[in-house]
Amino acid sequence: MSTKGRDLVVVGVAYGVALAVVLGLARWPGFTERLAQLATGWGLDPALVLGGALDLAATLVIFGFSLGLRNASTYDAYWSVAPIALTAFWFVPAASTANPVRLAIVAALVVWWGWRLTYNWARGWTGFGHEDWRYVDLRQKTGLAWPLVNLLGIHLFPTVQVFLGLLPVHAVATSAAPLGVLDGVAAAVTAGAILLEQTADRQLHEFRLRKARGDASGTLNTGVWAWSRHPNYLGEMGFWWGLWLFAVGIGAEGWRIAGAAAITLMFVFVSVPMIEARHRARRPDYDAEAAPGVLFPRPPRGR
Repeated sequence: MSTKGRDLVVVGVAYGVALAVVLGLARWPGFTERLAQLATGWGLDPALVLGGALDLAATLVIFGFSLGLRNASTYDAYWSVAPIALTAFWFVPAASTANPVRLAIVAALVVWWGWRLTYNWARGWTGFGHEDWRYVDLRQKTGLAWPLVNLLGIHLFPTVQVFLGLLPVHAVATSAAPLGVLDGVAAAVTAGAILLEQTADRQLHEFRLRKARGDASGTLNTGVWAWSRHPNYLGEMGFWWGLWLFAVGIGAEGWRIAGAAAITLMFVFVSVPMIEARHRARRPDYDAEAAPGVLFPRPPRGR
């Protein structure tokens, strides 16, 4: 077995342990009953609160493995697999009460999105010899505070963001409302966003292969990358807004917009500026070669 194959098995074990912990907690009456009491006191659906608690528990397990393996990228796949698990957690019990067609549409979209993102991560990840450059930079800058930064910034922060992004999915599990026009709009937006991400991933992967062979150089500025420098990020934002539109269509509470808004703010004000600065530092001609649209599309150069 290759080094990458062995390391993927280790990651699989870590996530398997996290799943076992989650299943154990979900079957522990003392845990679930106490959370149900808290949820009732807060005026929330117990399934929503229990899902959040189990999500947090799984994150802490992965954090423990990240520390033991000395690689924070152990968490990277969590962003894409947790939504599938939470969707199943909410949708399976709701199969007899919520609108089954809407459940099927949303479940299919979440699984498609999660499969695509997980596959793209696994394809590009080289093993524990590699750690995301942002994590390496944070580790160097924070020194002794790194374990706390790792826990709060790299593990818990994205877990909370994704959970907030899934608030519309939970709303879908509580609604028997008939399908409407907004369901069609939401499905089109969500599917279009996934297709954009998938196309961007494929074009970037092919470009990197050409660069490795010496058949390409510089910055990718063709295909969807001619319109936006970060079409993958744009598609990711669109995915969460598409899920929110499902909640709008069934008249869900306004606070369910929190996840899509938070994820958008993260990309616009943190992720994109950070990677733009890195590209400029490494490639002096980056601004001249890259697409005119930093995030939101603009006509390619020469058009």
